[in-house]
Amino acid sequence: MQLLKTYIVEDSQVIRDNLIAALEEMIPIQVVGVAEDEVTAVRWLGESSNAADLVIVDIFLKLGSGLGVLRAADRAQQTRTMVVLSNHATPEIRRKCAELGASKVFDKSNELDALMLYCERLATGEAGNSARGELN
Repeated sequence: MQLLKTYIVEDSQVIRDNLIAALEEMIPIQVVGVAEDEVTAVRWLGESSNAADLVIVDIFLKLGSGLGVLRAADRAQQTRTMVVLSNHATPEIRRKCAELGASKVFDKSNELDALMLYCERLATGEAGNSARGELN
């Protein structure tokens, strides 16, 4: 398993801390940074020296939105797996996230196990770097 360098964009510190603890317990992961808002995330993702294999993005942030983060990451054209973790994983949000380059969208309320499994598969190389907009 490779160490999965991960950047997390989540405005709730409680959710962010719990997510990091769960990921670190189950997957070889290194959190390389966090952001609570779109501007901070876009700035970090735009720096070519900032490396992340995986970026986990919430849709609703303190300022801005995860959709703006996905849009900016798509423009940066760096090889990163972008996934969304949101309480608002409606069919419309899932479609929009796919259009903006998200590989997967997970619902916070009932798909955390699926997120963990997906991250484990990324770390072992089983998931590969999913194609843009592939939400299966």
